[in-house]
Amino acid sequence: MLSPSDFASASWELVIQVDHPNEEEQKDVTLRVSGDLHIGGVMLKLVEQINIAQDWSDFALWWEQKHCWLLKTHWTLDKCGVQADAKLLFTPQHKMLRLHLPNVKTVRLRVSFSAVVFRAVSDICRALNIRRAEEVSLLKPSGEYFKKKKRKEKNNKEPITEDILSVECSPTNSGPPVSPGLYSRTMTPTYDPINGTPASSTMTWFSDSPLTEQNCSILAFSQPPQSPEALADMYQPRSLVDKAKLNAGWLDSSRSLMEQGIQEDEQLLLRFKYYTFFDLNPKYDAVRINQLYEQARWAILLEEIDCTEEEMLVFAALQYHISKLSLSTEIQDFKNESEVDEVEAALSNLEVTLEGGKADNTLEDITDIPKLADNLRLFRPKKIILKAFKQYWFVFKDTSIAYFKNKELEQGEPVEKLNLRGCEVVPDVNVAGRKFGIKLLIPVADGMNEVYLRCDHESQYAEWMAACILASKGKTMADSSYQPEVLNILSFLRMKNRNSASQVASGLENMDMNPECFVSPRCAKKHRSKQLAARILEAHQNVAQMPLVEAKLQFIQAWQSLPEFGLTYYLVRFKGSKKDDILGVSYNRLIRINAATGIPITTWRFTNMKQWNVNWEIRQVAIEFDQNVSIAFTCLSADCKVVHEYIGGYIFLSTRSKDQNETLDEDLFHKLTGGQDFCSGLGLRKMGSVLSS
Repeated sequence: MLSPSDFASASWELVIQVDHPNEEEQKDVTLRVSGDLHIGGVMLKLVEQINIAQDWSDFALWWEQKHCWLLKTHWTLDKCGVQADAKLLFTPQHKMLRLHLPNVKTVRLRVSFSAVVFRAVSDICRALNIRRAEEVSLLKPSGEYFKKKKRKEKNNKEPITEDILSVECSPTNSGPPVSPGLYSRTMTPTYDPINGTPASSTMTWFSDSPLTEQNCSILAFSQPPQSPEALADMYQPRSLVDKAKLNAGWLDSSRSLMEQGIQEDEQLLLRFKYYTFFDLNPKYDAVRINQLYEQARWAILLEEIDCTEEEMLVFAALQYHISKLSLSTEIQDFKNESEVDEVEAALSNLEVTLEGGKADNTLEDITDIPKLADNLRLFRPKKIILKAFKQYWFVFKDTSIAYFKNKELEQGEPVEKLNLRGCEVVPDVNVAGRKFGIKLLIPVADGMNEVYLRCDHESQYAEWMAACILASKGKTMADSSYQPEVLNILSFLRMKNRNSASQVASGLENMDMNPECFVSPRCAKKHRSKQLAARILEAHQNVAQMPLVEAKLQFIQAWQSLPEFGLTYYLVRFKGSKKDDILGVSYNRLIRINAATGIPITTWRFTNMKQWNVNWEIRQVAIEFDQNVSIAFTCLSADCKVVHEYIGGYIFLSTRSKDQNETLDEDLFHKLTGGQDFCSGLGLRKMGSVLSS
């Protein structure tokens, strides 16, 4: 038996700061504890000593020196390593955070600072009604991002008040999130697929949601265009190195906000991080589609992604059209009175299938792989030789293109056979000039082979371009996505078609727009305002009849068709190289790019990846591919964990399927993207080869 003096010698004083919400300053509370006291017991003694009647269930202990939460309440102080010199803070786990959304609106809501970012983002998206939260993450903006804005505020005598939308969530609602794959009429709000307004069946949902109907409209509808002056004040990356700096601030999804130094009421950017937008459904995704549209719009306006002048005018016309529909007070309420319950529709399709019929969404069973054969012109760039195209007979089969001198020699040996698996496909199109070209960058051992193909008309171009895009991903024309890809390309080409001047003349008389609001500042400087307005209205004739949601989806599809779409850039130094390069990370490949010229050097596909390793001691990523190809690099513009998470995140997202009852495997996500907390003291850690198509 221990005497009271023995017990006193085994105990010690622990000072804990209490972050009380009703008091401006934190106050210290001293407890006498022993090493065998568990964390829950410490918090119980602390609350008893504070002696204030309130709900303490959201409070937890934060260890300042170790920069971690003490959330395992059954662990003892000895097991946690807590001693008398520990600086502990008793603070709420949920705190206010300001989120800057893609539509330039700021939302203030209560977020868990103790849950890992992956789970915190899921709760945020659930509060904002954004499905597929795994595509979204939080970005801490660089100093340059708000630099111009701060300079403008400094020069302004009157203080600028920020329009903040408050979304009140229950601070203790930290249970398991609703699976992003599960949704139905009773669980998820539905929207009119034509104009994006909440459907009547959704009104009861808003009564239980922190997102009111009015707030939902703010998030689901496009905001008025910014003035040219405001656009000029925003940060615009001028080079690939500048673009790489923008991507340095992505938060670690496997750690909490508090562990990453995020303060209460700090402003972060909520952005779509992974460019694989799964299962976009206008009926459920009005907010998601609008925020995607806004992120794409700002990427175009601030030249975060390059496009031609012709494409810029198409984007401007769509923006003008969407802006007109969004601001109109007379948006028609397109109610589909013959709406069929989704369960009945699924049963109907099942019934047709069982009877041997063909449902609307049933894919054709293609057993023979189609092929394309036609006369095209080819050009291979060489030094000191003028650009001259030569006509050949081309045959596209599987994922390869073979070309012959003429059609009669098709059964013989081709002049050359090009394997397009893993290549880069870049459109080289000018609709007004009747130029329909395809630029192929084919990976070889020492870099990339550059090949240009020239088609005669839109239909030929759409078929060959779609085949090239699929072949680069390792798919053939038998894939179900081939025909939709052809139609998307044709749709984008039609939007670029120039209309007659007579149609535009009438539009100019009633012009109600500032054309500089819809194009990048650099494009606006090239044209006079009246000339730019005429060209935008000319392009607008092709999209004038589109409903609101369809126009946003068309904008997103046009954005996805740009050559640089989905590329996230980082400044790296490859092992054995004496100069820095740019690494482009996409949903299906890595690209090494010359930092000075912006020209791709080589491409590696995820489908050819065998495994990747991270040496956390020297912060180096090493990747092994098929055919004994290995690369290693250190990241200069960001921590290697950021790049490592991008690679693992895209591989994780490729495991999703169309099964709506499927729940996401969060443990698999952390295995593919984490590793940092489990590898301390270890040299090389293999992250496995959980690679799927």
